[in-house]
Amino acid sequence: MAVTYQTDGVKMPAIRRRETTAWIRRVADTYGKRTGDIAYIFCSDDKIIEVNRQYLQHDYYTDIITFDYTEGDVISGDIFISLDTVRSNSEQFGTEYGDELHRTIIHGILHLCGIDDKGPGQREVMEEAENRALAMR
Repeated sequence: MAVTYQTDGVKMPAIRRRETTAWIRRVADTYGKRTGDIAYIFCSDDKIIEVNRQYLQHDYYTDIITFDYTEGDVISGDIFISLDTVRSNSEQFGTEYGDELHRTIIHGILHLCGIDDKGPGQREVMEEAENRALAMR
């Protein structure tokens, strides 16, 4: 049971892996969850649109795609993060790149913990959960 960090066609972002993993575990714990195998795959826009088209039949760029393999209270999954889109988002929202990256990292964990963001009012719930999680860093 491990949290791993990989890249596909991009340079590994400057994150403190041990600290990030401990943070992820603390956040999961607040939802009554334990971490199983979670793989972060940092990639480019080209890779994320390929994944989006192939597996979700979506033809658009996104910052994150989470594949959920959670069983019971053990969260597991593959989380693809486009560093290109994270950078674009940080510029668009006027946030620091590192802050936006960590928001995206925890966004995937929150999905694995059962928080959605596609339905009415769910985006606001997700943003509140992200903010609470970021305050735990």
